[in-house]
Amino acid sequence: MRFDRNNLDRANSPYLRQHKDNPVHWQEWLPEVLEHAKAAGKPLFVSVGYATCHWCHVMAHESFQNEEAAAYLNKHYVAIKVDKEQRPDIDQYLMSFLMQTQGQGGWPLNVFMTPDARPFLAVTYIPPEPRHGMPSFIEALRLALEFCESRGSEIARYIMQQQKAPEMRGGDFIDIINAHYDREYGGFGAGHKFPPHCTLLYLLHLFEATGVGAARAMLVGTLDTMAIRGLHDHLQGGFYRYCVDRAWTIPHFEKMLYDQAMLLWVYSAAFKVLKKDAYRTIAVMLIKCLCETFEQGGLFLSAHDADTEGREGETYLWTMQDLDEVLTADELDQFEQLYEVTEGGNFEGKNHLIMTRLAFLPEIEQKLLSMRKERAQPFVDMKLVTGWNALAGIGLLMADRLAGISEAKALAIGVFDGLMERHFRDGRLVHSSLGPDLQTDEFLNDYAAMLLFATYLHEETGSHSETIRTLREKMMGFKSDDGWLEARNADFMPVPAQEFDHPTPSSVALAEMALLRANIMLGEEYLPMSYRQPLASDFYNTAAMVAGGDFHVIHSPKRLPWAKLPLNCMQVRSESIADCFGGRCREFDSVEALLAAMGVTGAEEAW
Repeated sequence: MRFDRNNLDRANSPYLRQHKDNPVHWQEWLPEVLEHAKAAGKPLFVSVGYATCHWCHVMAHESFQNEEAAAYLNKHYVAIKVDKEQRPDIDQYLMSFLMQTQGQGGWPLNVFMTPDARPFLAVTYIPPEPRHGMPSFIEALRLALEFCESRGSEIARYIMQQQKAPEMRGGDFIDIINAHYDREYGGFGAGHKFPPHCTLLYLLHLFEATGVGAARAMLVGTLDTMAIRGLHDHLQGGFYRYCVDRAWTIPHFEKMLYDQAMLLWVYSAAFKVLKKDAYRTIAVMLIKCLCETFEQGGLFLSAHDADTEGREGETYLWTMQDLDEVLTADELDQFEQLYEVTEGGNFEGKNHLIMTRLAFLPEIEQKLLSMRKERAQPFVDMKLVTGWNALAGIGLLMADRLAGISEAKALAIGVFDGLMERHFRDGRLVHSSLGPDLQTDEFLNDYAAMLLFATYLHEETGSHSETIRTLREKMMGFKSDDGWLEARNADFMPVPAQEFDHPTPSSVALAEMALLRANIMLGEEYLPMSYRQPLASDFYNTAAMVAGGDFHVIHSPKRLPWAKLPLNCMQVRSESIADCFGGRCREFDSVEALLAAMGVTGAEEAW
């Protein structure tokens, strides 16, 4: 390997390939690169980001394409680029260091390390010129080099500590969650608004179990606001990653697969519990978004960029002139009655579409979408990530069983079969692929998500028992005496697994839920689980509900129709007919009797 050139043209990461033409001599995180830095006595400059990261693009344009900065970096450092979505272990370790030393984090994540890979300075975006008390990029490089050369021997190796989620008694945390609820705008907190997938799912399960009105108010207030305002792509049907303001007005325009997956799960469950037809429509539109803009060969791509040709959100914005050109006078009148659009706009002189109420204009919206498709489109990160695809498959299954979208089930089965065929190789579940190239690193998150997916499919078909056993055994290889590990990759230290939802379920929560469900499906013993801090660990708390007997575990020779069953239930294949709930199991002579005992009406026609 030559280290006097940029080697990212060999990478199988779309993010790394975005930087292949930088004058910086970028390398990948590889053992031979680390050995070279150590032998040459050069400190490491490690820059972590992802393909659809807006500020990563900004810094690349301002600094990494700058010839003077690149020359200084190439002379004095070994520069390494890391795709955080491919290497969550490296990202989590370095982000932990950033949070411990700076108090807040983000991407791009830029870390200065000694030649033997001990981090000593971590920052996010660095401007090309001095700004707001920050040095320029070149000055930061000089200062870090001087520090490393003068005091490098004093730098201790950073040991990442497991951030344990606090345990709590009980499981009805509605009052605690309600204390953080934004009663004016929906969601939680008063800053940037991310879709709170796991908390919404937990609240749906709690509301079905308790009927507490505060839970319903939080659910409807948040679900409606996310659907009406700026987080939602009203024309295509997907959702953006987050909104930069409390009122959910302007999003950060990237679209991530994991958000579409989790929100499909959430809105399908919300339709089941809250009986609002609009939620089913949103689920249908989410599937449309997945199939039209994410699907490739039966699996789903990672993300769509926030930028179009260097301008954030450009594809999605409308002037009044644009609308006049596409819509008739009558259509524009209807549109203006539902959408907030003005001459001045709400984002850089243009309109990002926001509704005034939860309603739909399908013909008009399709007309606008057809025009929008003729514009330049954002960059698409084409890699296929195992764990995110598994979550999308689960979301599709939920759309079938909870919202009655029957075509979703076949799509889900295709996702599972595609992942097992393409990403399960020689007994290993690989993390991602780009075209024919596989990334062979293994992660807890992928095994946990796939095992969970397999348990849901088992409920549908009664098959996949051996796959469940295999995935469970492999997943347990990530368990240590101190808890779950995110990874055990040979080129990096073992990293503790995430315990907090962010905003997808944490790796620990996925693993615990998958293990619990696998044991139940296979008829094996399982133990109660303690609850953890609400808002931060709500997917884990949903698993604790299951382990504590708050879900019906229905035993039957055949699958019962989901439409007749509550959200809080599971189905297990068995020769007997029984309902296990609240710590005891009741056996029945017939399925009709079981359904009648659960209060299901029309039990005779259901079976």
